[in-house]
Amino acid sequence: MGSIVGVSIIALALAAWALSIYNRLVRLRNQVRNAWADIDVQLTRRHDLVPQLVATVKGYAGHEKAVLEVVTELRTQAMRQTSPARLGEVEGQLEQALSRLFALKEAYPDLKASDNFAQLQRDLVAVEEHLQYARRFYNGAVRDLNDAVQRGPDVLVARTFGFAQAEFYQARDGERAAVEVKLP
Repeated sequence: MGSIVGVSIIALALAAWALSIYNRLVRLRNQVRNAWADIDVQLTRRHDLVPQLVATVKGYAGHEKAVLEVVTELRTQAMRQTSPARLGEVEGQLEQALSRLFALKEAYPDLKASDNFAQLQRDLVAVEEHLQYARRFYNGAVRDLNDAVQRGPDVLVARTFGFAQAEFYQARDGERAAVEVKLP
């Protein structure tokens, strides 16, 4: 009888341990999902600004068609991405194209003097700051989840219940800086 009680206590302790690990893994996975949602919100805000920027620049510098088309195409590609790694690459390209778009203001004094263009620049600066924080939070959440999924003995519970590592959000090399936007 004593051995049955002992085995029952050990079984309950193991079940409690596994449940504790499972609940922590669920919390970490949800934290990653929440952090990704924050990035998505900021990217949506950026993507919403792009058509306004293109329209404003087109009004002053319509013959800069190549730059405008690249920005528009990259925005479209970015909106279709679901993989954090691929999205990071496309967003890095979009950031570079937006930098080229903002550089046009030096060649067009009327564009540089436009209140609408200046406001769009300020809005984009705010979005870029929020996006930087969201990326950092997301990557921290991914790091925590990946550590938990790989660490023993937690890995046993993670594998049993299908917890997997998450992808980091990474810009390509040389594209790590935010869009350079100089306010008037």
